[in-house]
Amino acid sequence: MIEAAKTHLRAREEAALLLLEALVGVNSFTDNVPGGSRVGEMLAAELRGIEGVSSVRARASDRYAPHWVARTEAAERSAAGCVAIVGHLDTVFPPGTFEGFRREGPIARGPGVLDMKGGLVVVLEAMRALAHVGVLARVPMRVVIVSDEEVGSPEGQRVIAEELAGARAALVFEAGRAKDLVITSRKGTGSARVVAAGKAAHAGNAHADGANAIWALARFIDHAQQLTDATRGVTVNVGTIRGGQSKNTVPDHAEAELDFRYERRADGEALLAALANVAKETAIAGTTLTVMGGIARSSLERTAASAALYEAYAACARAAGLGDGEAPLVGGGSDAATTAALGIPSIDGLGPRGAGFHTHDEHIEVATLVPKAEAIVRFLLGCAESFDPDGLLRSS
Repeated sequence: MIEAAKTHLRAREEAALLLLEALVGVNSFTDNVPGGSRVGEMLAAELRGIEGVSSVRARASDRYAPHWVARTEAAERSAAGCVAIVGHLDTVFPPGTFEGFRREGPIARGPGVLDMKGGLVVVLEAMRALAHVGVLARVPMRVVIVSDEEVGSPEGQRVIAEELAGARAALVFEAGRAKDLVITSRKGTGSARVVAAGKAAHAGNAHADGANAIWALARFIDHAQQLTDATRGVTVNVGTIRGGQSKNTVPDHAEAELDFRYERRADGEALLAALANVAKETAIAGTTLTVMGGIARSSLERTAASAALYEAYAACARAAGLGDGEAPLVGGGSDAATTAALGIPSIDGLGPRGAGFHTHDEHIEVATLVPKAEAIVRFLLGCAESFDPDGLLRSS
């Protein structure tokens, strides 16, 4: 069965590249709703054309392009026990900033070719190969493709939770790393806006009557930055500051924006509490400091269950001729953190191998498309067998 699936994958390599070219050719920047909608429709059409896919439907968005959900026949009734496949259709490139697909020998370049339209093509080709050998309908599989991952999945997190809660495993097809390293841990992300309010006064004639909001904010920033603790993987970065109206006016308003990262959810929550405490301690007489914001995306924490999932996938990757190592902790977030927060063992970075995501040098190694799809086919065939009490697949 695996040999028949491999033959099918190899025969479709050029077709897969053409599909990738078509997807990359449509700009789907997160805020480009028409472009994202078009890419979503293209993906939906591909999914609907695969035998064994029972349903494909859009989840409407209040701000972004629609999100998409697909189910095989075996996963139609419930998400419980299914394999969750997670991806996103949006990119970070506004229209006109980085456009077009280019094939340069063993390399393919373009916006989203790696992050993560290439990963979506891997998923589609793996599903097509399973359908070709007649087993996709029996593989309990739910696919969620969100349209807002690059801005933290503010809507996508809810869609994932509603569609995938109870899944037995989650495979996330973000950019494939060098040596095919599989991601099992990511930092959580959060942000905050800090507003300082004071009292305006003339800096020469009535300096003592004023309360300097910039001074209060500067004290806050100094203390907040010191909450960084590299030994625990906690970082705080104040990235923007604004305030004041003229050099001879005591400023009554100032604000700053900060980013924070953490390895463990408990550390993220503790950091939020610490920032609120810093605001109380650093305000000067006549000023107030207000911290607004919170955790944007939970951390992906490595667990015994996710390590076992990694080992199972790694065996399939080795059999497909890929690397099978485990990536070190990743600083950026992804939807794998959302599935992990639901209690679903999750692994990430299963898209084609490449580099340069979020830059104009974004590219993939074309030769990894087929083996990446083969690894997923091998993994899902094993899942199909475990859901096949009559032994039909084992006797095929």
